[in-house]
Amino acid sequence: MPPKIHILDTKTTLPVPIEKVFAFFADAANLDALTPQWLKFRITTPMPIEMKVGALIDYRLSLRGVPIKWRTRISEWNPPHKFADEQLSGPYQRWYHTHTFESTNSGTICGDRIEYAHFGGPLVHRLLVRPDIEKIFAYRQQRLAEIFK
Repeated sequence: MPPKIHILDTKTTLPVPIEKVFAFFADAANLDALTPQWLKFRITTPMPIEMKVGALIDYRLSLRGVPIKWRTRISEWNPPHKFADEQLSGPYQRWYHTHTFESTNSGTICGDRIEYAHFGGPLVHRLLVRPDIEKIFAYRQQRLAEIFK
């Protein structure tokens, strides 16, 4: 039986032009600024990373005290409107993260869509996985608002 795919969609409006927001995301080093300290996140791929389709990024982090190695590949790259990364190895059975950027009169709508599947059943999802992902992306939205005041 294939794993159950879960989806998390978030959006935040930032009062800056799309080009400025996309340029921030195009620099992989900025990912650290959007990741909560409790994850002990670190990019292990040498910098700078040329962001393009096929780019590989390796990370180390700690999830609930468990050290994890994670590798993603940039699978879509369409500046300044969209890019996506997918997990090649890491804690999930599936992780596909689409980043979207839409220009508006008041700035840029920055969207995240995460399609993910994990080991364990509905109880693991409800008590551990979903709350962690929601907490990580709430932090991300808060940090984006602080960075792009």
